[in-house]
Amino acid sequence: MKLKPIKSEQDYEAALERLALIFDALPGTEDSDELEILGMLIEKYEKEHFPMDLPNPIEAIKFRMEQMATNKMI
Repeated sequence: MKLKPIKSEQDYEAALERLALIFDALPGTEDSDELEILGMLIEKYEKEHFPMDLPNPIEAIKFRMEQMATNKMI
């Protein structure tokens, strides 16, 4: 795959498909270099188009407590 900036949803989908194909690339190979750069491009696109706010600290603690209580029941 020729590396280029991810500018559209179609570019993003193509990048994800390529990432899946080369995900297990051996270190030191051309594919591993492509994997690293492609990962950076995908991360940049996701930060711009799918931003995630930090959780409210109190709600995060409550959520974790609920998870712990649920796990004890299992």
